Amino acid sequence: MAIFNQLPDSVLQWLAIFLSIIIEALPFVFLGAILAGFIEVYVTPDLVQRYLPKNKFLRIVFGTFIGFVFPSCECGIVPIINRFLEKKVPSYTAVPFMATAPIINPIVLFATYSAFGNSLRFLALRLAGAVLTALVLGIMLAYFVDDNILKPTAQPVHSHDYSGEKAGKKVFLSLAHAIDEFFDTGRYLVFGTLVASGMQIYIPTRILTTIGGNPLTAILVMMLLAFILSLCSEADAFIGASLLSTFGLAPVLAFLLFGPMIDIKNLMMMAKSFKVHFILQFITVSALIIIAYCLLVGVL
Repeated sequence: MAIFNQLPDSVLQWLAIFLSIIIEALPFVFLGAILAGFIEVYVTPDLVQRYLPKNKFLRIVFGTFIGFVFPSCECGIVPIINRFLEKKVPSYTAVPFMATAPIINPIVLFATYSAFGNSLRFLALRLAGAVLTALVLGIMLAYFVDDNILKPTAQPVHSHDYSGEKAGKKVFLSLAHAIDEFFDTGRYLVFGTLVASGMQIYIPTRILTTIGGNPLTAILVMMLLAFILSLCSEADAFIGASLLSTFGLAPVLAFLLFGPMIDIKNLMMMAKSFKVHFILQFITVSALIIIAYCLLVGVL
């Protein structure tokens, strides 16, 4: 305790915010790792091809909306997507799922509804913005750019066949994969959280509020704030609601759309598995769609 007493107040605040983000994020990373482990053992490429729609656009739509019944926070979404891609799920199906799952799952939708005074309008605006962004990302990967987004080092050298294993051993293997995934992904979560919590302490909020003087800059400021704060999507609506009177509807909506798709800790985990050019495309396209959508919402 004497060591902590000698630290500056700003460092203590940094550590406190770091621990709060880690405590908030770890359960979702753990859940994501468990899901990834069971996907590795139970989901085969043949199974994927059997249940995916044959039409390319319908596959994009399927990926966009499956997050409603297969929810995940952005803290744990990357290992799930990585495993899906390894199982031959097309990137134009997996990436829309990555974009929408942290936003359109029932827990987040209910939190959004509650945080904004039981507002169906705000819930619908957030849902529509997420779906629009995911559809554009899927169309981009399906028809216009290279859809091979995994790094060569992230792609498996060979695929294991677990179909002949007994039920008990399958569960054991799933949990073993989950543990490996948890510790592998956790390194990037910790580093990303250190950066995010440090930026919260050492970048004064008044700078952000000062430059948010017009609708466009206010939207950009709130997107930057979402990136810096790196909140879990289950909690960000309550923070967004507290900023509504300061920034207004469109910037707060941008905050709630951009943060679950792209924040510091999520970016660190994406960098482990995905090619750099895809990450840049993902950030650029998502940001442009969100900006345009929120500006339109602000005008209407």
